[in-house]
Amino acid sequence: MKKFLTPVAACVAGALLTACGSQSVNDTSTSVTSSAVVVNYANIAQAIYADSLTTAQDLKVAIDAFLAAPTEANLALAKEAWIAARVPYQQSEVYRFGNAAVDDWEGKVNAWPLDEGLIDYVATDSYGSESDINPLYTANVIANKTLTIGGETVDATTITPEFIAEQLQEADGVEANVASGYHAIEFLLWGQDLHGTNPGAGERPASDYSLTDCTNDNCERRREYLSAVTDLLISDLEEMAASWQEGGEARSELMAKGTEGGLSTILTGMGSLAYGELGGERTKLGLMLHDPEEEHDCFSDNTHWSHYYDAKGIKNVYLGEYQRVDGSWVKGASLSALVASDAPELDAKMKFQLQLTEAAGQAMVDAAAEGQTFDVLIAMNNTAGNKLVQTFVDSLVDETRVTEDIIRQLGLQDITLEGSDSLDNPSAVFE
Repeated sequence: MKKFLTPVAACVAGALLTACGSQSVNDTSTSVTSSAVVVNYANIAQAIYADSLTTAQDLKVAIDAFLAAPTEANLALAKEAWIAARVPYQQSEVYRFGNAAVDDWEGKVNAWPLDEGLIDYVATDSYGSESDINPLYTANVIANKTLTIGGETVDATTITPEFIAEQLQEADGVEANVASGYHAIEFLLWGQDLHGTNPGAGERPASDYSLTDCTNDNCERRREYLSAVTDLLISDLEEMAASWQEGGEARSELMAKGTEGGLSTILTGMGSLAYGELGGERTKLGLMLHDPEEEHDCFSDNTHWSHYYDAKGIKNVYLGEYQRVDGSWVKGASLSALVASDAPELDAKMKFQLQLTEAAGQAMVDAAAEGQTFDVLIAMNNTAGNKLVQTFVDSLVDETRVTEDIIRQLGLQDITLEGSDSLDNPSAVFE
C-alpha cells in the first residue's frame, strides 16, 4: 500500500528538498571527528547556560522595576522577561540526561509540579486545605513567620535566598515542595490558574506587591520572597554557566568519559528527553488525564513554548548549532555530520524527523496564539486539540526510534533511555 505524507510531513519534505540545492550547515565534505563533536556539544552547553544567566539577570531588572513601582504595566513587563528567560533555558534540558552534574543541579531551577500553597495564598475551594503526603501543603511561608518542618520549629522571619534553598526547597523530603526556580517565580508573578481547561492563565493583581494598596495581605513579605527567589535563580545559573567553562565540573566530567562516552551522553540526552520526559511525563500524561495540573508552565500558560524549545534543544545538539539570544550562532562539528559520513540515509531520516517534531510543536504554538493553550488543547472534549498534542507525542516517539537506530549505527553500548509509564504502560497511570 502506498504511504501518503500528512500535510505537516509533506510541508517538511518540501522544505528539505528545497534546501538540497544549497550547502548544508553540516556539510560532510569535510571530515568530522567524534572528539570534535563532543567538544562542540560542550561549547553549545556553555553558550546556552550563559544565555540563561543573562536572561535571568534581565528578569531580575524587570522584577526590581516592578517592585519599585508595582503597576499592572510593570507586572506585564516582568512576565515578558520571565517568558524570555525560558527560551534559552528550555533548550538546555537535553543536557540533563547523561550529565550527572546537570541532573543533580537541575531540580533547583526547574522542578515541577509544585504545591504552591507552601509559598503563598491559594484558592482553597479548588486547591484544598491539606494533603496526605505533604504536611506543608498550605504552609504559606509568606503569611507565616514560623513553620514546622520535620517536627521542628523553623524561623521564617526573614526570607533570604539561603532560607529558600536550605530550608524550604523540598522541605520534609517532599519533592512537590518546590520553593525555588523558574516555577516559583512564575507562581509569584501570575498566581494560580483557576480556569481549568478553559482559556485563561493566572490573574494575580499587581497590588499583591503594593506597599500602599496591598491586596491579599503580606505584600511586604511577598516582595521579599520574589526578590530573594530571583536572586537565588541567578546564583544557581551562575553555578551551571561556570560548570561548562574550561575546567568546570560538567565539562570536565564529560571529557573524562572519552569520545565514546561523550557520544553516548549526547544520545542519552536526546532520546531520554524526547521519549520519557517530554513525550511522556510532560505531554502524554496531561493528555491522558485531561488534567491542567500536569501542565509544565501551569500558571503562565506558556507550556507550548516550553515544549517547543525542549524539542529545539534536541535538534540543536544533533545539528551541532545553537542560536544565541543576541542572534549570533555557535556552530561546529555535529553528530549529524558524523552519522552522514557512514549512513547518509539515516542522517536524512533523523533530520526529517526533527523537522516533523518542530512542525508539530509549532502547531501547538500557533493554536496557543489563537487562544488554545496547552491546557485547552488537552481538554476532554477537545478532539482537534487532543489530536494536535498527540501528533507532537507521536513525532517524539518516532524521533526516539531513529535515535536508537543512530546508537546502533555508531556501535555504542550500554545506553539506557528514560521511559515513561504514560507511554510504556498507560494503564499504570490510572492505578
